[in-house]
Amino acid sequence: QVQLVESGGGLVQAGGSLRLSCAASVSGRTFSSYVMGWFRQAPGKEREFVATITRNGGTTYYADSVKGRFTIFRDNAKNTVYLQMNSLNPEDTAVYYCAARASGQAMSVMRSYDMDYWGKGTLVTVSS
Repeated sequence: QVQLVESGGGLVQAGGSLRLSCAASVSGRTFSSYVMGWFRQAPGKEREFVATITRNGGTTYYADSVKGRFTIFRDNAKNTVYLQMNSLNPEDTAVYYCAARASGQAMSVMRSYDMDYWGKGTLVTVSS
């Protein structure tokens, strides 16, 4: 079982940066046994994949829309995964969700149904 709590969202101007954090409380197995990911949902749109990271943090995948601007990384000793977001633009405005996958691999594109546990999300608003 995993409980995920996101933080770090807020209001930022276009071109700015934010770092999101997702703290995990785990039982029965270690945090490092989960593939972790970030998704987002903009107003009126479906939830979409943003980034994912393998269990040991060695490999990452990104949506084309954020590649080169966002970085996902994890600290397994702190049971935390992060999303560093740079060069933000208004199209990045969304609720950002952290998610965990108990079995299976990280893939270049993750679907919502690939993930087993979800946080409640944190709102990121980018003003123009």
